[in-house]
Parts: sequence; structure tokens; C-alpha cells
Amino acid sequence: MKITIIGLGLIGGSFAKDLRLARFATEFVGVEANKSHAQEALKLGLVDRVEPLEKGIKNSDLVIIAIPVDKELEVLPAVLDGIDRGTTVTDMGSTKKVITELVKSHPRRNQFIAAHPMSGTENSGPTAAIEGLFKGKIAIVCDQENSGPQHLALVEKMFQVLGMDIAYMSSDEQDHSTAFVSHLPHAAAFALANAVQDKEDRSIIFDLASGGFRSTVRLAKSSCSMWKPIFEQNSHYVVNSLDVYIQHLQQFRDCIKNNQFDKLQDLILNANKIRTILEGENPHFIKNEEKIVKLYTKQQ
Repeated sequence: MKITIIGLGLIGGSFAKDLRLARFATEFVGVEANKSHAQEALKLGLVDRVEPLEKGIKNSDLVIIAIPVDKELEVLPAVLDGIDRGTTVTDMGSTKKVITELVKSHPRRNQFIAAHPMSGTENSGPTAAIEGLFKGKIAIVCDQENSGPQHLALVEKMFQVLGMDIAYMSSDEQDHSTAFVSHLPHAAAFALANAVQDKEDRSIIFDLASGGFRSTVRLAKSSCSMWKPIFEQNSHYVVNSLDVYIQHLQQFRDCIKNNQFDKLQDLILNANKIRTILEGENPHFIKNEEKIVKLYTKQQ
């Protein structure tokens, strides 16, 4: 099997590492616009070679698009235009509605699987790629009814090999959900980093910064080229999530300002409930390995 990975940063590079370890494919080809990243990816052995887009996707069994979502608006149609009839295409973008609307009428839409692996770090570039990044995490597959079963099965098998659970939802549901659990935390981290840097005596504050602060603000180190277009494409739901967050921040502030510490205690205890939610089993995310294996076998 030949896999072409477009974008050899954290996500694309980590896919290459784990899929190579799993012997999921025999040939890994990279497409990378950044020349230094391309050289790094080759040096690290993430891919066997790097080629231009048109050549790189030819005769490929699976094309994985792992680039910022604004660049994907240009690349995805070009990929669908240039692939062979049997090629499967999937993307890893954090927004989905704009992407799927863009190609909904493309004659090869059924060869495309809109996906989003819920995993990552604040680092970027080929050197940020790590083994096991996706294990135990959730992969969201969107609008699966618009994809051919053999193409869907290949992508499902890929996620299964990586040790991921799969959640199925519409593109709109994906954008709404990730606005709260992914996009909002990044927006909050960016704002917190700016708030602390705005202090006149910030050098003293940074000297006192503990592990708690560092873990909270860690996401603020995330790439602007990746996150600016995410906020642009999912602006409606991101604004909605920020409005809800700001409402709760104001409530917390007002309790402290007005000496309503009994009410503040209730807010903290209610927030503590997140522990049982995060540690509990989620019945909405269920692997159907029998279905995955059967469909995947049909393609062979």
C-alpha cells in the first residue's frame, strides 16, 4: 500500500511514524511546501521521499491531508481532481463544515472521508512528531453517509490500527462540539497568556510560575498559522463557546467581588464534577471492530 501524507508536521509526521511501525503500508510519500520541513522529515525517516502534489498523489492508495484548514481549502479540491478512481482521501482538520461544503458537489466526493483525530500537542513541525500520539484518543468521522463504504472502511481501519476509538457525527455537530472542548481552551490560553504578559511586573510573575500555571497556559504556545484559520472557519461556534465561558468567569468574579463565598463554594464543587465525567465511560463512542474488519476485507 502507498500512503501519501500532505503536511509533515506534528499530525502528519505522527501518522507516518505510527503507521510505519504498524506496517500499515509499504511506501510513504510526503508532500510538503516548507523545504526545511521536507528535509527534516526525510532525515527523520518519516517518509521515503518528498514529491510535488500532483506526482505525490498518483497511484496512491490513501492520501492523508494534515495541513492548516485554510490551506486545505486550496489543496483538497486539487487532490480530488488529481487522484485515481480507487484512491481514498482523508483530512485531519479541526473544522469540518466549511471543508465538506466546499467539496459536496465534487464528482469524487465519495472518495473523501472528513475526519478529525482529537489529539495533538502545542508543538509543530516534523521534529514534533511522536509515536503513540493517537493511541486511546477519539477520531471523529463526519458525514460518513457521503463516503463510499470501501473508502470509509480503509480510514476506519487506519484509526483502529492507531488504537483510536471512532465517533460518528455531522460536520456541524463536530464543529459545535470541538468549539467547546478544543477551540475554547486554546482561545482561553491565548487570552490568559496575553493577560499575564500585560502586567508591568510580569518578570516577577513568571519567576513564580508553577506547574499549574504552565500546564494551563501551555496551549498558548500553539501555532498561529494553524489556529487563526480554525477560529475563522468556526467563528460562530467559537464565539458561542466564548460567550458561555465569559458568563461563567463573570459569575466567578462577582462571587469574589461581592463576598459571596458560599456561592463560590457551590461553583467550585460543581466544577469538581468534571472529574467523574472525564473518568467515566462515554456510551456515545463505541468501536464496531466487526464492521470495520468486514468492510476492510471487501476492499482487498
